Parts: sequence; C-alpha cells; structure tokens
Amino acid sequence: MPREGEADRWLSLLPRELELRLAGARPKLATCYIGGGTPTVLTAPQWRALIAIIEKYFDFERDAEVTVEANPNSLGAAQLEEWRDWRVTRLSVGVQSFDDAELELMGRLHSAAQARCALSAALASGFAVSADFIFGLPYQSFENWARTLKEAMSFGLHHISLYQLSLEPGTPWEKLDEAILGDGYIAYRFAQWYLKKKGFAQYEVANFARPGCESRHNLNYWREGSYLGLGAGAAGYTEGVRWKNWGTVNRWAEALEKGELPTESSEKLSSEARAREAAVLALRTAKGLETEPYSQSFGEKELASLREKLSAFPAALWRESDGCIALTEKGLRVANRIWEEIV
Repeated sequence: MPREGEADRWLSLLPRELELRLAGARPKLATCYIGGGTPTVLTAPQWRALIAIIEKYFDFERDAEVTVEANPNSLGAAQLEEWRDWRVTRLSVGVQSFDDAELELMGRLHSAAQARCALSAALASGFAVSADFIFGLPYQSFENWARTLKEAMSFGLHHISLYQLSLEPGTPWEKLDEAILGDGYIAYRFAQWYLKKKGFAQYEVANFARPGCESRHNLNYWREGSYLGLGAGAAGYTEGVRWKNWGTVNRWAEALEKGELPTESSEKLSSEARAREAAVLALRTAKGLETEPYSQSFGEKELASLREKLSAFPAALWRESDGCIALTEKGLRVANRIWEEIV
C-alpha cells in the first residue's frame, strides 16, 4: 500500500519521466498495462489525473488492449465505472485463493468473500477478466487446490494465471521448510488437465485462456518485443537494452526532481545473451520458437546450439515441427530445468 501522499507525488512526477523517456515522441500503444499491485487504491480524482496524463502522451490503436490490475479488497463500483468509461478492456484480479486460511497465510488483505465479489462485479461490468492463483502453499492439500480451480471455473473467467510459491531470498518464505509445501508438480499437472477440459488453452507456462482471450501485453514480453515501464520499480526493454527504475517512490521521485532518469540499473545484452534470452522467452509459450526468424536474427550457430542443449532432454519434453521448437505439455512442467540449461 502506498504511504500517505505517495500517490499524489507519483502522479505529479510521472509526466516528468514521460518527457525524459519519450523525448518528444508520441507512441501509439497496442497494449497498456496499469499494474504494480496497487492501482485500485487510487481515488477517483487520482484516476482521472492518471488517465489525463496517459492521453496526453500516447495515442492508442483502435483495438488496443488496456489492462488494470485489481486487488479484491480495494476494488469498488466507482473504479469499474471510471474504467468502463475510458479504454480499459481487461482486469487482472489478484485472487490467489478462495480459502481464507490460505489467504491469511499469504498475508493477503482480502477475504475469499471479497475475492468472489470482485470477480462477480468485474464480470458484470463487461470486462474480460483474468484471475491469479498460487499453488504449492504450505500445507496446501490437493483437494484444496482442486476446489480453488473448480470454483474459479464457476465464474466464467476469460483468463487464468497460475504461479507456484517460490522461496526467494528476502521474502517471508525464504527460511520455510520445503517439506511442508504442497506438491507443486501434481497441482500444476492437474491444472493443465482440468483447465483444458474446461475449454482453456495453455498458451504460456503460467497462463491459460479461452480462445481469443490471451493477454497480448504478456505475449509481447515473450516475443522479445519492446516495452516502456514507468514509475517506481518499473522495467523496460528495447533493442537488446533492458533497464529498471528505482524500486521506491521516494528514490524514483528524487531522481526526477533532479532532472535525471530514475534508472537504477541498465544492461545492454550481448548478441549471445540476447539469443539465449529470446530462446527462453519463446519457449515459455505453447507455440514456442520460430526457427527461421530466430536463425535470421541470431545465426545458424545459435540455433544449432539450442537444438544441442535441448537434445540432452528426453524427446517427450520438447518437439520441433512446422518450423517451431516448443516444449510439450510435459516439458512445461519442468520448464525451469530446461531454461537453466539454455541460459
């Protein structure tokens, strides 16, 4: 949650970052994603100010996909009306679970009842709705996970994102005993089977959608497309250069107040590193990597190296056909291990 005054400070300085990043250009957006976990804490006047800023600096394609992340505990009717009257086409709701005990364990601020209300209100407002869920939680039984997915299906969602709990350094989970975690492999395998049965196609390792409801914004990431990130903690990428903004509003704001870009880190990838990253990103998707464009961009040597690395894995985990190299459904279950070998 932002501290008092942070949202207003962010809004006052966002145009300054846009002016520095765009240098007079006025891009036409195919997709726009307003995220960071807290968009729904903005008040109605703050939303109107943000919309005015976006409209001032960007044009939009006629069929642009505009997504807003929504937290169930702070999503209200006024916001839904504001978004419906603007350009928003999709909502991504951070449900995580329909089990109150699991939500409390994760430190979430919403209840299962609030999550249900948020999904119902978003769908009733006419948006395409995606929901996020987490599996592999401490003490999470297979029965609880199956109940969560079955309830998700009852809403008529358009898109679902599934993430396994990871014990990352610096998080509250880092010292957790792995022995108490739910079986992530079984949970993920069940989700692949069950969601397909319910009409959802797995188009990326963590994402499932009804036909035509895939996130175009996320697909741009996995196709190594350019993107502009704005605000504290945002990241961007263009032509082999990736960068990340300072992670706190204060540090981000301090840089802009000095007339500086709020960039914490920047890296220009070597041709080899870019080739490996492009391969990993493409192999996140069900379609996979298109061999001819990849070879044209990075050379036959890189393509041959990729094939050699993949050949070390069982044939059941990947395939090459119709000009594409892709992981199979089984391969997506162990994708992290395959990506490690490529990188």
